[in-house]
Amino acid sequence: MRPLVFFWTAFLAFLPISELRGAIPFALANGVPWYIAYPYAVSLNALVAPVCWLFLSTLHKLFLRMGWYERFFNRFVERARRKLQAGVEKWGWLGIAVFVAIPLPITGAWTGTLGAWVLGLPRRRTLLAVVLGVLCAGIVVTLVFSLGIRAFSFFIKQV
Repeated sequence: MRPLVFFWTAFLAFLPISELRGAIPFALANGVPWYIAYPYAVSLNALVAPVCWLFLSTLHKLFLRMGWYERFFNRFVERARRKLQAGVEKWGWLGIAVFVAIPLPITGAWTGTLGAWVLGLPRRRTLLAVVLGVLCAGIVVTLVFSLGIRAFSFFIKQV
């Protein structure tokens, strides 16, 4: 069972829709201790930035020739640009880190990297910002999930 838990944790950490918000709770709910779940999920989610950057600088150019991809990508880019532009103008590359660190839907390593690429930020600073944001988001998700489980179990014992 353990190998499957680690497989699904890795899968969730790398998916744009779930990232750490899905990976860490899944691992913790399946018995993986937080001190293993946190670094495992965070390290895999941090790999999103270089993979996304590599995709954008190579395969993206080929895919733009397909109409459906171009329409989808342009919509996604516009949304990312609107969400990130003000923060990046105010905070610079740290704005990307803060954006990635907030574990809400449509925030995370994928959107942060894409937004930085669209806004023309340097690759090295983007990677640093995304890793910093992922580290912080991982802490938040781990704490919220762990404290939530403890609070819930305390409530159940009282009833």
